[in-house]
Amino acid sequence: MHSPQDLKNLSRTELRQLSEEIRSLIIQTVSENGGHLASNLGAVELTIALHYVFPSLSDRIVWDVGHQAYTHKILTGRREQIATIRKEGGLSGFPNRFESPWDSFTVGHASTSISAALGLAQGKYLSGEPGNVVAVIGDGALTGGMAYEGLNNAGRFPGNIMVILNDNTMSISENVGSMAGYLASIRTKPGYLRAKSRVERALDHVPVVGKPLHRGISRAKSAVKHMMYKSTLFEDMGFFYYGPFDGHNIDKLIEVFENTKSIPHPILIHVLTDKGKGYPFAEQDPGTFHGVSPFDVETGETPAAKDSFSSIFGSFLCELAEKDNHICAVTAAMELGTGLTEFAKKFPERFFDVGIAEEHAVTFSAGLAVSGQLPVCALYSTFLQRGYDQILHDAVLQKAHLVLAVDRAGIVGEDGETHQGIYDTAFLNTIPNLTVFSPVTYEDLRMDLKKALYECEGVVVVRYPRGRQLFKPHDYVTTRSYYYWGKQDRDPDIVLVTYGRLFSFTCRACEILREQGMEAAVLRLDPILPVSEESVKQITFAKEVFFFEEGMEQGGIGEHFAMVLNRLG
Repeated sequence: MHSPQDLKNLSRTELRQLSEEIRSLIIQTVSENGGHLASNLGAVELTIALHYVFPSLSDRIVWDVGHQAYTHKILTGRREQIATIRKEGGLSGFPNRFESPWDSFTVGHASTSISAALGLAQGKYLSGEPGNVVAVIGDGALTGGMAYEGLNNAGRFPGNIMVILNDNTMSISENVGSMAGYLASIRTKPGYLRAKSRVERALDHVPVVGKPLHRGISRAKSAVKHMMYKSTLFEDMGFFYYGPFDGHNIDKLIEVFENTKSIPHPILIHVLTDKGKGYPFAEQDPGTFHGVSPFDVETGETPAAKDSFSSIFGSFLCELAEKDNHICAVTAAMELGTGLTEFAKKFPERFFDVGIAEEHAVTFSAGLAVSGQLPVCALYSTFLQRGYDQILHDAVLQKAHLVLAVDRAGIVGEDGETHQGIYDTAFLNTIPNLTVFSPVTYEDLRMDLKKALYECEGVVVVRYPRGRQLFKPHDYVTTRSYYYWGKQDRDPDIVLVTYGRLFSFTCRACEILREQGMEAAVLRLDPILPVSEESVKQITFAKEVFFFEEGMEQGGIGEHFAMVLNRLG
């Protein structure tokens, strides 16, 4: 397959055979590289049908999140490169418009596809360009508010824009909230389309005498729908709603897409898919196989789970919650990823998974805090940026005491540019009256979490990296807000300032400098914000100071040190 046009050369039987070949390729690739498995296995037939009906570069397909787009990459000329996915120099794990002209929009976060697709469609409409625009969004992403902002505006679009709702009843953690129940009610209603078709065939035998009777028959057809099927939310927002359809029936999907692509109106097509389809282990446990490390295809087993900052956070929070019934845990569709599964089982009445809704998670946590609870809101660093306004307006300005547990802080490597946790320190630096901890070790994490809950006021952030703690110097202690490693009897000429995971690497760099005959030492910070005058004074004697961060130069700790130095004169 060199391009989607090649699909036209295949029979329907061959298309079905292709779907199985692609499924096998995805399983093999993810088993070797790690990546998103269950969501990709569930979207194979849907992707083939979309590219069969929309095979041109003038057609634009926007994938929400993009973790289900491996088949899309295979069909658009990247089959030979798929083995490099998520590797250095290889394919991105998500659509990237700088990787291929077939990737209409660079994505990685949830609930953005409809807004992006509407912008693309509006641009085509204004310039008179041909081609369709399609947004593919999962039911999990419909728990995010931005999806409804997009739907609300797209429903007024004066031409064809198509939204495909890929409904597999599960995102990463089990879907939560009213929308999950609403979609379930649509899925379980009697087949409206079958009944409507039978009534239409009967009405077609009625002689049509003039326009009045024609309009009456049209109203009668519409009445059938409203008698059997109250208007869906999507229709109330201005869409023509079709479905639900079997998302693994290629013939039916092609028929539906062909029949609706020329309708000059916003279209929403609801398809039902099975997450993990074709791989029994993923079908049985799609949550675990949503995003996986390399695994054994025959057994479905991954290397034995090791402890991590996430698991230590989750277990220690449970210890604290055993003793304090005010502690609540909040997360945004990341129960498993943030290590909160044990907490959810032990304290279900104090655990809140709000879906893919980081803004709501932060403000909800602020409300809990104002009501006298001790909320700990666990989010990935890359998703925390979605809640910036809520941190400032709804938490800090309220002087609400809550803890933001920021997982995946720093570089996360193979997850790609949309998921790097390198911005949180810089944007949190702009918010006053905020305390930010960045532990080096598991013991640091426990201490910082306890301090955040019981010794600090206001909003407190505890940020920690993906994976395990690294080695630590044998004389490392964690009792002060700053710590000098390698400082001898005399003041060093070179000071390396750092925090968090980089402390281990910075200590090694210091050793190398010493081996080269230079006097050097490492200053480790925790907390990292606000920068204390006491910490800054520790570098005033040095001839050279270097800052090491997994973050941005602008807004980083070095910049903050310079401001404090300037203030000290």
